[in-house]
Amino acid sequence: MNREFDNHLSARSGALSVSKIREIAELGFDQPNVIPLWFGEGAWPSAENIVSSAVASLEAGDHFYQPNSGKMVLREEVVSYTNRIYNASIDVSNVTVTASGTQGLALVAQAIISPGDRVVVLEPGWPNISQTFEISGANIVTETLEVKDGHWHLDMSQLLSALTPETQAVVLNSPNNPTGWVMSIEEQSTLLTHCRKYGIWIVSDDVYSRLYANGSAAPSFLSMTNPDDLFISINSFSKAWSMTGWRLGWLIAPAQLESVLAMLTEFNIACPPGFIQQAGVVALRDGEDRLQALQDQLVQGYVLAASRLRNIRSVKFIESSGAFYCFFSVAGASDSMVLARNILQETGVGLAPGIAFGPAGEGYLRLCYAQPEDRIIEAFDRLEAFID
Repeated sequence: MNREFDNHLSARSGALSVSKIREIAELGFDQPNVIPLWFGEGAWPSAENIVSSAVASLEAGDHFYQPNSGKMVLREEVVSYTNRIYNASIDVSNVTVTASGTQGLALVAQAIISPGDRVVVLEPGWPNISQTFEISGANIVTETLEVKDGHWHLDMSQLLSALTPETQAVVLNSPNNPTGWVMSIEEQSTLLTHCRKYGIWIVSDDVYSRLYANGSAAPSFLSMTNPDDLFISINSFSKAWSMTGWRLGWLIAPAQLESVLAMLTEFNIACPPGFIQQAGVVALRDGEDRLQALQDQLVQGYVLAASRLRNIRSVKFIESSGAFYCFFSVAGASDSMVLARNILQETGVGLAPGIAFGPAGEGYLRLCYAQPEDRIIEAFDRLEAFID
């Protein structure tokens, strides 16, 4: 983009950064025999009953606008699912259907952030979080996950110190992309008490909540929050139900926010398509067996990928507790973009550079192991020949 044209853009859009994951992927899209492990999606298609429900909905004439907050049948299904899985006590007034977790994040930023508001985020972290809140004018303050005793660790005292009374929101992603770090129920309780005291929003990106190594679902604020807490949960069908291309998700927020989110949706996308929402109903209502099978596949994928990484002498591998990524560093490699580019060109394995997840991710690579076993094995056979 030339400088003269830049002068005709808003300062906020002009300041946005190109996805560094996309930069690497663009190099590999036309390269033959690439094993693409760069994006955050599994290799398996959506369940057949999900697909057939959408087709049936279209054939039945579901071609029209929907309520801004979503189909009531889907909102009711979200309530049933949330209360069952997380021992929560929400109702439909707390639920807004969104066109993906990404769009839900944008709605939240538009609803609660004014220019100059202080927002605390964690790194390494999904880059969309910081940039989405920056678009709404937030001043981003970063707290860093650190490696301690072979696991990713959050210094709670440091985080609480950063959450001053002037802070508008803290945004968390647990299980975390890219590290797999999971916030404990004790840490969540401590944070909730602190944020209640100072009137700080907690925004929880829960899209990986069901992809948890130590149970059916990761610890959740939903099990302890009250209806009037300044708390918002962002969720999506993309990861747990293998529906990345469908673009469907939901928010759980205080009932007082429902009309605000509905208005923002009206001025944004109006509503997610009805036939896609019907697929979401089936996913939540009938998808638990498929989800548990996915959990089992991911455990097997993690065990395989982790064992292969531990056997590469130059690799430093940090254990993960959730999501579907391995986040690792290679001795002597300080520029993750250069390393990811070289690995792609020399081996045909596509990995995400750690710098894509903020400065705290530099020197690392992210590998998505939500793949069939033979693909993981082939990827590591190629990698070991290059980085051992």
